[in-house]
Amino acid sequence: MIEEKMANNSTLENVFSHRTGHNSSQPSPFTVIRENPLKKYAHMRQSQLCSSKPYYTSVLWWSGVVLMGVGELGNFAAYGFAPATLIAPLGCVSVIASAVISVVFLKETLRASDIVGGALAVMGTYLLVTFAPHTSTHITAHLVQRYAVSWNFLIYLFLEVIMFSILLYLYKRRNIKHITIVMLLVALLASLTVISVKAVSGMITESIKGHLQLTYPIFYVMVVVMVASCAFQIKFLNQAMKMFDATEVVPINFVFFTASAITAGIVFYQEFHGLALLNILMFLFGCLLSFIGVFLIARDRPKIKTQDKTFIAMGKIPGRKSKDKVQPEANSNTYGSLAAKLMCNKPGPQDDS
Repeated sequence: MIEEKMANNSTLENVFSHRTGHNSSQPSPFTVIRENPLKKYAHMRQSQLCSSKPYYTSVLWWSGVVLMGVGELGNFAAYGFAPATLIAPLGCVSVIASAVISVVFLKETLRASDIVGGALAVMGTYLLVTFAPHTSTHITAHLVQRYAVSWNFLIYLFLEVIMFSILLYLYKRRNIKHITIVMLLVALLASLTVISVKAVSGMITESIKGHLQLTYPIFYVMVVVMVASCAFQIKFLNQAMKMFDATEVVPINFVFFTASAITAGIVFYQEFHGLALLNILMFLFGCLLSFIGVFLIARDRPKIKTQDKTFIAMGKIPGRKSKDKVQPEANSNTYGSLAAKLMCNKPGPQDDS
């Protein structure tokens, strides 16, 4: 009984410290990810209509899924026609489009940073399109095989494996959960994804044109690399979204992914070969403007408050498989009544004898 009362007193201290605002263990609110505003709009409409139907029965939700799939399919096909150093930075266009759609459909507030960020991203996109390499070689199985055994790629792959192993050791064994480590793991995998996606897309494009490439083993090797790198990339990205705010993950992921994709395009596909120095500098300046624009759009988005984690543990309730944790609302009349009742059971001097 003494241990129970001590536990109750400890719980009361947590309650009163929360009430007076001195509890340092407050959870940070999280930001809604705006990857597909149309799907989010469908969820909001279903919530407003108080519909008991599952969200996947909504036509609007499926429209968002289809449009997202068409967009990803177009992104995949684009790698077969244009350099990877041009396709990857243009991902900032999706961030701008999401911001515009969120203002129109989700009625989110248009901030000054959104306007400035959008303008910078548009300027960066113009510089990227103007000064990026526009000549893309026809991707064939023989060309991919030759690139895969070139010394510059083998050295790059060796360094990437070493760096990935070190980061994975720090993340898994040393339990260092820093956002830079997780995002670097995603970026290193993304470089392999870009290489394999461009190879697969290019060989499919050549096959459609009449030059069959699907009979070569390198095609299926690249398919395996593409699927595996995408799967682990999504895994680490989901872990990052659970541990950190979307306002941190979205811009950092865009910057790291773009830098990794550009490096992969330069090293593996030699896309900067023969490009003038002015074009390279203006291309990098366009990337910088896009990075700043995405950061301004993604930062300080409206946040949703999570349920407060300060609670009074009531123990296991008969007939239930889990433990319920109850905490009255701070502005309700019943707040503190349970604490007062427990305080009445506090042991006095006569109980210790």
